[in-house]
Amino acid sequence: MANFVIVGAGECGARAAFALREKGFDGTLTLIGSEPHLPYERPPLSKEALVAGAGPKFVAEPGRYVEAGIDLLLGRTVSEIDRNAKRVVLGDGTVVPYDRLLLATGARPRTLPGAAHGGRILALRSHDDAARIREHLVEGSHVAILGGGFIGLELAASARKLGARVTLVEGLPRVLTRGVPAEIAEIVASRHAAEGVDILCGAKVAGVEERAGEVLISLGYGSVVSANLLVVGIGAVPNTELAEAAGLTVENGIAVDGLLRTSDPDIFAAGDCTSYPLPLYGDRRIRLESWRNAQEQGQLAAANMLGGADVHAAVPWFWSDQYDMTLQIAGLADGAVSTVRRDMGEGAFILFHLDAEGRLIAASGIGPGNAVARDIRLAEMLIAARIHPDPAELAAPETKLKKLLAA
Repeated sequence: MANFVIVGAGECGARAAFALREKGFDGTLTLIGSEPHLPYERPPLSKEALVAGAGPKFVAEPGRYVEAGIDLLLGRTVSEIDRNAKRVVLGDGTVVPYDRLLLATGARPRTLPGAAHGGRILALRSHDDAARIREHLVEGSHVAILGGGFIGLELAASARKLGARVTLVEGLPRVLTRGVPAEIAEIVASRHAAEGVDILCGAKVAGVEERAGEVLISLGYGSVVSANLLVVGIGAVPNTELAEAAGLTVENGIAVDGLLRTSDPDIFAAGDCTSYPLPLYGDRRIRLESWRNAQEQGQLAAANMLGGADVHAAVPWFWSDQYDMTLQIAGLADGAVSTVRRDMGEGAFILFHLDAEGRLIAASGIGPGNAVARDIRLAEMLIAARIHPDPAELAAPETKLKKLLAA
């Protein structure tokens, strides 16, 4: 009987485990996670978990793991992958053999150099992190957030809903510099300012000092921000240490091919910890930190661990909730030479990004609620189909994107 092992009990690892059973795998299946919680979804951590104090949103309830015959080892760490003996060794010395291994080890928050995380300097990655941060988000408190990306801004919105004063510090000239057009980033920043968030862009951190009851953040231009809490949101680092120690190829993540195989054919990797070639963009190697990518790669890894040969070719997709607005992006816009705007009413619009040949390579939209969701989904399908649309038709709101897809 075959032994399959999954290291990493997050969204990706859990989805892969269930997919293996759904696809007919009847051998021993072990899912190992370092957190004590059942596998849960991370997007709510900056939203419901903070605002409502909600518990983890589990991928599945305990009984489903029992029914599926998935052996859950939670609160356990893997210290070594022995590729020669085909086994993983846990921190307590337990040995788990494998015939096929999936690494879904995720990523961890990038730390602020020179600052000791803990106490009043925190980062947001786990449910326990969210619980610790929420303790400080009360009426009259002051939270400083370092980093103007999706996580930092979502956290700022949640903190304002709870009545905390917020100062957001971003070292670059604007927020959302990673993959979000300036036109949309400006709308998001303006909305945060209207909600009372103090956004400081172009502000380099010169030093951080934690004192009793406060954190002092010294900025490069001489001012000092005093806050009750500092949340560091300056990106994530893929967890590749196990793979590196085992001699697997690492390149901005655990390097996999289109089938999600590592340099060892019996070891696969998926989710935030991996970098992979994307056919839509000339097999450029990318790494995504995204909820849907974790789901898709978990499913694909399961199929290919069982002998499938499907290449990962999904269009990258991101979303973020900012107060009552939703921002959605499909594709990768770097490489675009022209942009077409499509206004959709009620302040909603989509920017379509075209390359030098006129091919649609990305679409970025923002609007209230789900105003842009349907058209972003259709744009995603147009991108996947490598369509060269007429810019005038893209710009005209009366033109149905489904019609362009059919054509």
